Order: sequence, then structure tokens, then C-alpha cells
Amino acid sequence: MWIADNWKEYKVLGTSGGEKLEAWGPFKLIRPDPQVIWTEEKKDRGWKRPNAHYHRSDKGGGQWEFFDLPEEWTVQYDLLGSRDEARLTFNLKPFAFKHTGVFPEQAANWDWSYSLIKKRIASGKSVKVLNLFAYTGGATLAAAAAGASVTHVDASKGMVQWAKENAVSSGLKEAPVRWLVDDCRKFVEREIRRGNKYDAIIMDPPSYGRGPDGEVWKIESSIYPFIELTMGVLSDDPLFFLINSYTTGLQPGVLTYMSRLAMGDREGFSVEASELGLRVSGSDYVLPEGAACRVTFK
Repeated sequence: MWIADNWKEYKVLGTSGGEKLEAWGPFKLIRPDPQVIWTEEKKDRGWKRPNAHYHRSDKGGGQWEFFDLPEEWTVQYDLLGSRDEARLTFNLKPFAFKHTGVFPEQAANWDWSYSLIKKRIASGKSVKVLNLFAYTGGATLAAAAAGASVTHVDASKGMVQWAKENAVSSGLKEAPVRWLVDDCRKFVEREIRRGNKYDAIIMDPPSYGRGPDGEVWKIESSIYPFIELTMGVLSDDPLFFLINSYTTGLQPGVLTYMSRLAMGDREGFSVEASELGLRVSGSDYVLPEGAACRVTFK
């Protein structure tokens, strides 16, 4: 399992009864987590006095209950766990379906991609990164901080604006990032026609979604053809390909199989896949939070 161990301003404080108690900076939030199918003693006082609690509805969705939480606040993340590296700053706010604007387990992938990009740039080569379904920009910021030029694509105008705000807060306002509100498939198809290539591709596809013009995305039927499609914009000297998944059916073995098939007759690559996890404070437990597959090239 790849564990996001380098957070200083985020912690999982406890897990019980389908929920997890988290510390996001100075604030404690209770949010549902489908992986938490056990019940254990709720030792942390935050269980009784959280700053906010997201209650899931039996009919689907849910709603926030606020006690003492600002509309927006920030947390910071030092890449590779070191202040000597880049520091990312994320603007957080609770919004629909329990989210805050950051998936903290992804820090394990930020550190990984940051290291690879930084090493290649140190060798005198440039790196172009394509980040698809890019959300609020964690992977974009890590790549830009390492010195890459990044194309950030998401179908949601609000998410792209949020990512821009995170870039400004992280001191990356002038970094070479293209911020695009677009349907990811249509964008890749256009890039293939234009002959544009990227040295690294990152994708974090949703289970279900719609593009700006109502395009429907269903991961079960859409994901493999899309991975194959993106190989058309991978450069002749690629660095890596990374795919994340929160969908139960896309386990590490499935991600590995799809990625290997999509590489076709390419040579000189290795594939690793694993669960992503967050350590639970004060215990030996690690909470699984999805999976990822990493393809690296020699």
C-alpha cells in the first residue's frame, strides 16, 4: 500500500460506524467513509464536539451540520515531507457530497510524481504534463512545483477556478500552467489531431460525470477506451503515466491489466499498482482510500 505519511496538517483521528474523524488543520470534521464497516471506541473528544459533521442520507447524498467552522480555511503540504522542498497550500471549504477540496491520500502520488519530474529536469530535459479530471489541482501543483509545464483539464468551471486559487496560494501563480474547462475525451481527441504530445499523463476519472456540453462518462464502459486514447498524446520519450481510482471495481489488479494492455508494443516500461491509504493516529491501522497504478519509463 502507498501511504500518504507526510502530512503535518491533516490526520485521521479515528474511525467507527461508517465514519471517520479527521483533523484538517485546527478543525475537526466527521465524514462518512464506506470502507469503515467496523465499530470501535471513539476516544478522541472530536467525536462529541466536531467543527462540522456530514450526515449521509438513506436516500442518497446527505448534508453538512456546522458547529464552528469558517466558510473557508487553508492547509499546507510539504512535498516529500520536507520544508526544503516545495510547500503547497490548499483552500478548503465544505461542499456537496462531503468533500472539502482535497483528497489527502493523493499526497503519496504528488510526492512520487514530483520526484520523477524534478530528477528529469535536473538532467537538463523539460517535462510536459497533462492532468485530466484534474479537480482542484493537487497533482497539477506538485508537477508545476517540480518545474514541469502543465495542462490542467476539468469539465467543471468551478473546480478549475478553485485550482487556480490553490496555485496562487502556493506561490505558483506564474507557473506555466494552462487551465482548461473542457470535456477530457474531446480535448485529447483534439490534441491528437494537433499532434501535441506530453511526457507525463495523470488522470483521476470519476465513476460518473458529465462534460460541459452534457457528455456522459460512465467509468465501467468509458475508462479503458479512454486510456487507450490518451496513449496517442504520450511523447516518444515518456516519463510516466498515472491513473487513480475510487471505484470499487477498479482494484489494483484491474488497473495494472488495463495499463499494460494500453501500452501496446512500447518497450522499457514498468507497471506498479497498489491501494492508497491514510494512517489512523494512535494505531497501527491504515485506512484504504482507493487505488492507483503507476507506469514509469526508462
